[in-house]
Amino acid sequence: MMLSRAKPAVGRGVQHTDKRKKKESLLFKIFMFFKYIFNLKFKRHVGEEEEDTNLWIGYCAFHLGDYKRALEEYENATKEENCNSEVWVNLACTYFFLGMYKQAEAAGFKASKSRLQNRLLFHLAHKFNDEKKLMSFHQNLQDVTEDQLSLASIHYMRSHYQEAIDIYKRILLDNREYLALNVYVALCYYKLDYYDVSQEVLAVYLQQIPDSTIALNLKACNHFRLYNGRAAEAELKSLMDNASSSFEFAKELIRHNLVVFRGGEGALQVLPPLVDVIPEARLNLVIYYLRQDDVQEAYNLIKDLEPTTPQEYILKGVVNAALGQEMGSRDHMKIAQQFFQLVGGSASECDTIPGRQCMASCFFLLKQFDDVLIYLNSFKSYFYNDDIFNFNYAQAKAATGNTSEGEEAFLLIQSEKMKNDYIYLSWLARCYIMNKKPRLAWELYLKMETSGESFSLLQLIANDCYKMGQFYYSAKAFDVLERLDPNPEYWEGKRGACVGIFQMIIAGREPKETLREVLHLLRSTGNTQVEYMIRIMKKWAKENRVSI
Repeated sequence: MMLSRAKPAVGRGVQHTDKRKKKESLLFKIFMFFKYIFNLKFKRHVGEEEEDTNLWIGYCAFHLGDYKRALEEYENATKEENCNSEVWVNLACTYFFLGMYKQAEAAGFKASKSRLQNRLLFHLAHKFNDEKKLMSFHQNLQDVTEDQLSLASIHYMRSHYQEAIDIYKRILLDNREYLALNVYVALCYYKLDYYDVSQEVLAVYLQQIPDSTIALNLKACNHFRLYNGRAAEAELKSLMDNASSSFEFAKELIRHNLVVFRGGEGALQVLPPLVDVIPEARLNLVIYYLRQDDVQEAYNLIKDLEPTTPQEYILKGVVNAALGQEMGSRDHMKIAQQFFQLVGGSASECDTIPGRQCMASCFFLLKQFDDVLIYLNSFKSYFYNDDIFNFNYAQAKAATGNTSEGEEAFLLIQSEKMKNDYIYLSWLARCYIMNKKPRLAWELYLKMETSGESFSLLQLIANDCYKMGQFYYSAKAFDVLERLDPNPEYWEGKRGACVGIFQMIIAGREPKETLREVLHLLRSTGNTQVEYMIRIMKKWAKENRVSI
C-alpha cells in the first residue's frame, strides 16, 4: 500500500492551544478573504476600482485555492503599462499550482530576482529533471525557514527522506508552533518503513488537530503496515462518518486507500479514474492486474512510465519479469534483471529489505542461486509465513542441491493456487525424488489432470527416478509415457528401469512380490524384446519359488 505522495508544503503551520479558537481563526481568515474579494469586485463594478485591485483579487483567489481566477487576474495585470515585476513571480506560482510548468518557468524568469523566484525555479528544475539548474538554484538557497522548507520538500521528492527529516527537526527546534512539520516528519519515517516512529511523531499533531484528514490517513497507512487492512480501515471510519469538508478535500485519496486496505476489492471501479490523479493509483492497479494474472494489462499500464522511485523501478521490473516468463522473452527478462540490479545496488536501497529482495531477484534471473540465498537468508526471519518468499527460497535451495531444506520450504506454502502451479509441482517432485521419496512424487502426478504439464511431470519423474536408481517408479512413469506416445525412447527407458528393478530384487533390495508388477508392465508393450525378458524373469521366479 502506498500513501498519496503529498509534498511537504513551503508555507508555515500555526499552533493554537485552544482547538476551537484555531478553527474559528481559520474560518475568520477565509471569511475575510471572501469579503475582501467581494468588496474589490463591487468597487470594480461601480467604477471605483483602486490601484492594484486585480493584484489583490489575484492574491485572495490564490490563497483560497481558486488558481484559475488568480491566473486570470495576474495575466491581465501583466498586460498593463508599468507592470510590477513581482506580478510575474505571482503569475509563475499560479501556473505552477495549475501544473503548467513550462509557462511557470517562462514567467518565473521574467520576475525580479528574489528568494521566492529562486524557490520556484528550484522546484521547476526538479520537475524537469534538470540536475544542472537544480544545483544552481540549490546554491542560492539561504538559511531561512522558507528556503529550508523548500529544500526539505525536494529531498522528500527525491527519496532523500533522512535529509528531509534533519531539516524539519532543526526548524521544529526553534519553531514549535509549526505543528504541520510533524506530519511531514511522520511521512518521511513512513517512507523509511519506520511505522512505529511515524506513529509517535504523528500523535503530536493529532493531539492538537484530531480531525485532520491527511494525518488520519497517514495513521491508517501506518496501521496497515503494522497490523492489517481491517485495523487501517477502522482508523478512517470516524473520518468517513463525519464527512467533513476536510474529508471532501481528500475523498479520492481515501477511496484509493480503502481499495488497498480491502485487498484490492473494488479496484476496477475506483482506481482507473484516479490513474492520472493519484500517482500510486497506477502502481496499485498494476499490482491488481498482476494478482489477477493479467500480465499484459499490467504491462500496458506501466510500459510508458518512466520510473523515478525505487517502488516504480521494482514494479516495472516485476512486470517485465512476469511478461518475460509468460512470453519466453529474454529481452523482457534482461530489462527486469537490470531494474532489480539498479535498485539493489543503489546506496539508498542496498541495506533495505526491498533492496535485498531486488538483488535476490536479479541473481535469480541470472540463475546464480548461491548468491540468491545469500540475500534471501539475510531477511528470511521476516518472511517465515510468506508464500512467495518460501516459493523462491525453496527453488533456490533445490537448485543448489539442498533438496532437503527445499522440500521443507515448499511444504510451508499454503496458497492452493501456488501449489497447483506446474513450477511448484515439478520442483517438489524433484525434491521428493532426490530425498528418496519417489512415491510422493508419483502421487503428485496422480492428482493432476491429463495435460501437457502432467506429461512433462511424468518425464521428469521417469528420468530423475532412473538417475537416482529408483527404478520402480521410473518404470511406472515410462510405462504411462509409452502408452501416451509410442516413442522408442520411452520403451528403452522402461526396459532399463524394469531390468534395474529385477536386479534389485535379485540383490534383495526390492521385495520379490514386485516382480509380478514388473511382468505386468512388460506385457503392456508390443516390442519383440519383451518375450525374452519375461522368459528370463519367469525362470528366475520358478527357481526361487516366487509366485507371479
